[in-house]
Amino acid sequence: MKQILDAILAGDNATLGGLDVPDHYRGITVHADETAMFEGLETKEKDPRKSLHLDDVPTPELGPGEALVAVMASAINYNTVWTSIFEPVSTFSFLKRYGKLSPLTARHDLPYHVVGSDLAGVVLRTGPGVNAWKPGDEVVAHCLSVELESPDGHNDTMLDSEQRIWGFETNFGGLAELALVKSNQLMPKPAHLTWEEAASPGLVNSTAYRQLVSANGANLKQGDVVLIWGASGGLGSYATQFALNGGAVPVCVVSSPEKAEICRAMGAELIIDRSAEDYRFWRDEQTQDPTEWKRLGAKIRELTGGDDPDIVFEHPGRETFGASVYVARRGGTIVTCASTSGFLHEYDNRYLWMNLKRIVGSHFANYREAWEANRLIAKGMVHPTVSRVYPLEETGQAAYDVHRNLHQGKVGVLTLAPAEGLGVRDEELRAKHLDRINRFRDR
Repeated sequence: MKQILDAILAGDNATLGGLDVPDHYRGITVHADETAMFEGLETKEKDPRKSLHLDDVPTPELGPGEALVAVMASAINYNTVWTSIFEPVSTFSFLKRYGKLSPLTARHDLPYHVVGSDLAGVVLRTGPGVNAWKPGDEVVAHCLSVELESPDGHNDTMLDSEQRIWGFETNFGGLAELALVKSNQLMPKPAHLTWEEAASPGLVNSTAYRQLVSANGANLKQGDVVLIWGASGGLGSYATQFALNGGAVPVCVVSSPEKAEICRAMGAELIIDRSAEDYRFWRDEQTQDPTEWKRLGAKIRELTGGDDPDIVFEHPGRETFGASVYVARRGGTIVTCASTSGFLHEYDNRYLWMNLKRIVGSHFANYREAWEANRLIAKGMVHPTVSRVYPLEETGQAAYDVHRNLHQGKVGVLTLAPAEGLGVRDEELRAKHLDRINRFRDR
């Protein structure tokens, strides 16, 4: 592994194809025999630092259509938090199901799960049938894994019957020194970004693009008023940028003055601090309070000059969904993913049905959407939102920060990269956008 890293740091990527691939590597794992470790605890009490391990694991066999990547940096997504606390189910059920598909996928069904759904790194090897990528290519990876043996996915690969999220529903993820991906997960690394910056947008940037911009999601247009929950977070920070880029009017919902300042730094003007407003959408665990929905709607109209949201960018889920359905304009769209506060949503259907609103489910992105989202990053039109970076050894703490909402934007993880700030190939483009690249730092 040291020879591989030395070659990458020296910019000698062309030699990587001739170097031996190690038969083991370090990766962040959860263990199948620990899935019951948090039983009886409330979700917030479950601690990723106890369940995420840094293990030495065997390098997987490289199959047709696959690539082995030396991972320089990765990032924390909420799916890694779910994996680490074994909610809503243990991911070993995903690996077992995938392992039954074929002799090749049986590699994934192991008593440990190497996690992580983002990476930036360098291709080391490609399997039979891979023509678009070669050893030495600097890449990022999106997290959509598909088989495409069914007709279902050939109009939109997200509809493939064997669609999975790499590093969550498959093994050999990106929080590791090596990662196994399908070649159609790979995209060019943005040349003006460091390894940790390039690794951070993948999952959330692509998810926000499909959810908000794509015709498969809300199909954002100029002038749309967009209510964005968690607008300074990992997902919402990209939605805010897309809304501003697309000529829309974001109404950013945040939970502190510090997070409000980040939204202003991105260019947003209409901001609701839900903590300061003290919205209480639930009277108790079973009962919502519609008067609080109305109070939120009045606040939105106050900020927009009387307009209701054309689009509600929903991802908190249970806590906010009733309010989201209520505040959307007549004929408006509530586009939803993730549900970090709970998966069982409740809303008053009268406000949906009688006002001709739509609820659109959105999950990650297809390769075309992910490629377009990455292209915007590479052109400096959308920027990474890294606020803090941890070494691989402290991934548990990084996941804990995300679990407890102690972070802003995205939390990065250095895997092979020995320090932050490495991997920049286009200094001129970087200098042009440096303030925007760094606006989430040290927040």
